[in-house]
Amino acid sequence: MQAQKVIWRLASLGGYNELDLPYALDIENSCIRYRTNKTCAKRATKSAVTLWSKTFLSAVKSKTGRTPIVYSYPNFLESSMARDKELAQYPLWLAQYALNPAISTAAPGFKNIGCYVHSWTTSSCKSQWNIWQYTSCGIAPKYGVPGTRLDLNVFRGSQDEFLALATGAWIPEEIDHMPINETSTMVLDYSVATSTDKYVVFSLKVLRPDSSPVVTGDVKFVSGANPTEFKFTQSVVRQTSGNWKIALKTDLAGTWNGQLRFSDPSGTHADVAYPVIFTLAQGVNPTPSPAAKPTPTAKPTTNGCKNQIKN
Repeated sequence: MQAQKVIWRLASLGGYNELDLPYALDIENSCIRYRTNKTCAKRATKSAVTLWSKTFLSAVKSKTGRTPIVYSYPNFLESSMARDKELAQYPLWLAQYALNPAISTAAPGFKNIGCYVHSWTTSSCKSQWNIWQYTSCGIAPKYGVPGTRLDLNVFRGSQDEFLALATGAWIPEEIDHMPINETSTMVLDYSVATSTDKYVVFSLKVLRPDSSPVVTGDVKFVSGANPTEFKFTQSVVRQTSGNWKIALKTDLAGTWNGQLRFSDPSGTHADVAYPVIFTLAQGVNPTPSPAAKPTPTAKPTTNGCKNQIKN
């Protein structure tokens, strides 16, 4: 029904003209039911979002004769859509801000460490985008546009490739995609466990079959079948791609067992676990310090253009 509506709308306008780009499917939200306070009560599954998108895109392409574009942002493509070879046959319009396309090494699709893995991610961790929306804070009057702000984009390709995208003659590049459920190996570099007044520390890495680091996923400590419940808090820091440090804090002395677990929601790397056992002596209980009096803080101001490119 959604696809039919846009097809009818295009027909009412007389179809595409020589200055039109094909339709773009803006897919950024998987919520299918909201609460009265406007928060999401239920989200569609990855498979449902992916199937709906493919159905929409296929219908629009069939009826208009031009290949439509997919518009989204990297985190949504990774977390809310399944990886699918059919999706990769459509051009990608990728929104990722706070990066300057004038810098040759800047590119969308990367995290601070690693990359987002989705249908357009190559085996080298790069996103095969066609259009990159790099800011929503362009200076509108500078471009003769009413208002104060507008989105700015760059196209990856030549003039002929842009015309091919506009006329529906665009053909996707042949690329090697990220693997699915590739074997993972966890290596424990070192662990430190002494007493309850100090952190238990695990330093580890997770590797791909070629010994290169995994590019996505995360790790955590999970308590095993201990004689009594092992209560603890943990912090996890990803130091570099595929390398983590886990720090546990507990007041319980004794010998404890558990697992260091790696999991990858994107399905790129296979889950893997590493069993660990450690012994803690009773440490010196810290002297409680007086609670600090709360100080009022100013309400933060909202700046929708913070860190964005303004030009």
